[in-house]
Amino acid sequence: MNILFAGTPEFAARHLQALLDSEHELVAVYTQPDRPAGRGKKLTPSPVKQLALSAGIPVRQPASLKSAEAQQELAAFQPDVMIVVAYGLLLPQQVLDAPKLGCLNVHASLLPRWRGAAPIQRAIEAGDTESGVTIMQMDIGLDTGDMLLKARSVITSEDNAASLHDKLAAQGPSALLETLSLLDKGDTQAEKQNDALANYAHKIDKAEAKINWREPAELIARKVRAFNPFPVCFTTLNGERLKIHTAETSPIGTDAAPGTVLAADRKHFHVACGEGVLMISRLQLPGKKAMSLDEFANGHSHLCPTGTLLGEQT
Repeated sequence: MNILFAGTPEFAARHLQALLDSEHELVAVYTQPDRPAGRGKKLTPSPVKQLALSAGIPVRQPASLKSAEAQQELAAFQPDVMIVVAYGLLLPQQVLDAPKLGCLNVHASLLPRWRGAAPIQRAIEAGDTESGVTIMQMDIGLDTGDMLLKARSVITSEDNAASLHDKLAAQGPSALLETLSLLDKGDTQAEKQNDALANYAHKIDKAEAKINWREPAELIARKVRAFNPFPVCFTTLNGERLKIHTAETSPIGTDAAPGTVLAADRKHFHVACGEGVLMISRLQLPGKKAMSLDEFANGHSHLCPTGTLLGEQT
């Protein structure tokens, strides 16, 4: 089939590579305009653009697909199907109708569980034990289209947003190719979503990463995993930001004030929470790289003796 691909981040690039390696023909790639990145804020092409250019595929980067001109240019590629993976732009009905077989979306959730921008992070934050990839026939709604195929993946107690992303990025391409094969044969079985089971996965706000020690340890531990590698949970230590990269709940109990460091050794900080105790095993001081508690103990343990209060106390 002649395929038009739309996507932007690394997750999308994994799927583009699978299509490039397949028997299908890529007629063009759509991706977000280049954005400033790095310390120098230099305009940087998306992973999808870089891959498409290296493969010699035409690239288009409209700021919007709402104009008649942009829609006419897209339709001129005469695609059989359009594949959309984390593109970042809304598709008007005229674009959805342009390909002969419509537009397919690869969504990093078992729909309708998490619709929206951050399904990976929200699944971990909510304590879900399962995620996956859904291949969906797109409609004008936000992740509301009929489901064509699902691939499931377990969320372990050690998964963070990065590891779950990688699981789904490895799982999605084969699910996509299988769906295209079924579509080509006219053998897809569309399943409507149950809107009553849907949740909206809001985009991650950096402010959410600030730890509230009055929350239960279990919730804080899930947030630490959900917001790693971005934006990374943090608290304050002696007025300076302390990032928490890895943590889990502790079996010990306490009646100490939330945010109190109960014990610190070469493996964990034990910190009192509103309910339960959090064990921190990897952290990052301002201007330093992330370090284990063993590394922290070698030169920084004096900063956080037992009884220290983390966070802003009111």
